[in-house]
Amino acid sequence: MSAYSSPVILVKKKDNSWRMCVDYRALNKATIPDKYPIPIVDELLDELHGATIFSKIDLKSGYHQIRVHEDDIHKTAFRTHNGHYEYLVMPFGLMNAPATFQSTMNDILVFFDDILVYSKSLLEHQHHLKLVLTVLVNNCFVANQSKCKFGCSAVDYLGHIISGQGVAVDPGKIQCILDWPEPKNVKGVRGFLGLTGYYRKFVKDYGKIAKPLTELTKQDNFTWGPQAIEAFHKLKQIMTSPPVLVLPNFTLPFEIECDAAGRGIGAVLMQKKQPIAFFSKALSDGNLAKSVYEKELMALVLCIQHWRHYLLGKPFTVFTDHKSLRHFLQQRITSPDQQCWLAKLLGYQFEVRYKPGLENKAADALSRCHEVVEFKHLLSYPTWESGKALLEEVSQDPYIQKLMAAVLQSPKNGFEVKQGTLFYNGRLVISPNSPSIPMLLEEFHSTPMGGHSGFLRTYRRVADNIYWVGMQKSVRDFVRACDICQRQKYAATTPGGLLQPLPIPNQVWEDLSLDFITGLPKSKGYDAILVVVDRLSKYSHFILLKHPYNAKSIAELFVKEIVRLHGIPQSLISDRDPIFISHFWKELFKHQGTKLKMSSAYHPETDGQTEVINRCLESYLRCFASEQPKSWSLWVPWAEYWYNTTYHTSIGRTPFEVVYGRQAPQLLRFLSNETKVPAVALELNERDEALIQLKTHLLRAQQQMKKYADVHRRDVNFSVGEWVFLKLRPHRQQSV
Repeated sequence: MSAYSSPVILVKKKDNSWRMCVDYRALNKATIPDKYPIPIVDELLDELHGATIFSKIDLKSGYHQIRVHEDDIHKTAFRTHNGHYEYLVMPFGLMNAPATFQSTMNDILVFFDDILVYSKSLLEHQHHLKLVLTVLVNNCFVANQSKCKFGCSAVDYLGHIISGQGVAVDPGKIQCILDWPEPKNVKGVRGFLGLTGYYRKFVKDYGKIAKPLTELTKQDNFTWGPQAIEAFHKLKQIMTSPPVLVLPNFTLPFEIECDAAGRGIGAVLMQKKQPIAFFSKALSDGNLAKSVYEKELMALVLCIQHWRHYLLGKPFTVFTDHKSLRHFLQQRITSPDQQCWLAKLLGYQFEVRYKPGLENKAADALSRCHEVVEFKHLLSYPTWESGKALLEEVSQDPYIQKLMAAVLQSPKNGFEVKQGTLFYNGRLVISPNSPSIPMLLEEFHSTPMGGHSGFLRTYRRVADNIYWVGMQKSVRDFVRACDICQRQKYAATTPGGLLQPLPIPNQVWEDLSLDFITGLPKSKGYDAILVVVDRLSKYSHFILLKHPYNAKSIAELFVKEIVRLHGIPQSLISDRDPIFISHFWKELFKHQGTKLKMSSAYHPETDGQTEVINRCLESYLRCFASEQPKSWSLWVPWAEYWYNTTYHTSIGRTPFEVVYGRQAPQLLRFLSNETKVPAVALELNERDEALIQLKTHLLRAQQQMKKYADVHRRDVNFSVGEWVFLKLRPHRQQSV
């Protein structure tokens, strides 16, 4: 197995497929850079003199078409959950991959994976294309047909537009300057002057040219007039032509200044502080919600990608006004977005440096040019399209016509006829059988205007405009039946179904309930508690647990701590913890004759006994271990003693008395032998009588509890197979 190992990064594509990249940052640090010379763009462009027809060929996965030397294959190893793998072909992301690829292609006019074929005539071009394609076939190189261009009179190549007329600057380099909108306020003027002023030393008489704009930045003096317009357009022209904008010199290092601010990102590509190209991009609504760090990182990645043909294969420096980005290449990748951005930077050799915002004026101005927004105020008045149809329906409805005739003949309280239409207290009257009623209820309840209000608010909204006989019942039935309200709103009605207490056991330790308390801090290695409660006596055991535990280990503990002391129970009540519903747990107790009773989903009240004891135990531990949380395990034995010797109102005595027939030894016991229950003094001889009293106390407590609970519940009968909504509790619900 290879001694090398690099991590894998999976990046999701737009089509939801995945692109696999390998993070070779550690390997690149130990790699000696290849000094193979990258072609000088000026020399490549000089060879194009006289050419009139062009073709551009883009190689498909060019790096993967070059085999890795056998002695170096093991260095490309990457790790996955299925083991180690090694690349047999050159992967993307290696420091020397660009130089290796360029040296392989040096016999063709090529800059990395962009092959340019140029000729003086069509016949000559056909011959040249045949030669180039033959070389590619013989060397097993594959082209990407969708990105190839053949027989063009002009092509974009290495940031230039090449045609029979010569070489011109790519308009994309200066488009963001040409598209700069005219400022609408002082802030917009200051942004534009921030960019142009950054390069004022390259502009003769900059102060005179920009004076009309500078005057606009003074307080209460913004008037966009002819002089300001002339200065604005003149500065844009100067910024996009020599001597301000210069051609790149590939013998000098490149520098990038980038920034993200407001609603956009911006960057400048420079050499010796002179601009070579500008880049600006507005942020989408989704990207606007990202953090400042993410937007600054996005600006860095996008500008490097945009100027790939200048930067790939050469070391360069990126300046940013966000300090934390300095360490991006050394940071641990923790989010999918960071994985995506890092994958796009693999293979580039660059250093990130911090530059304060006040010194990063050009990129800052480019990032803020998208903030200039012109607001237009529009006034409109809504109209109800269904209103005319409703009036027409009312005018033709026999029920309304009959009622209106009766009102005209013998006026009734509240009813009146206006312009041939019947109203009741100023509201339009419609038939109770009108086919428009469902539409009206939908409009006044389910639309954004209705807001899915409750019965009263919906009724008042409808009753302000319309009236029909039985309207209250119609609105109440509609709101009750609203599917969205039942799914999304808080339950305002009392719970359905009356309280159904569990049957009282006949003997102690024949019917038990179990539950876990988890999420505790480590204490002596323990981080969980198994709570076991006898439902008749309320006697409890608190068993300490260590993660990880499974059904087998819990079963062994149960036998050791419970069965050993109290025998095999007849039934166990628990929630639906994965351990309690496991096949092992079910089969084990099935063969022991123990019946498993589990609470229904999202209804912990079924196992209310252990839920109550859990709260008591947690409260006890907080009281004694709050100052030293990791000491809680030392207090669990005392908590068990405290709980089992505490008086319970439901059973009328302590759990210890019920199980052992006597009081637990205490200091006060030796001062007085009195007892409130004479039968207990006979101890085991009168044990049956004590159990009868115990059941009486439990039955009385259950009846009292049911009486109080049913006050806040309603009796509802459901049929088997009937669909109902299950209300999830917020603290248990994991999703919307």
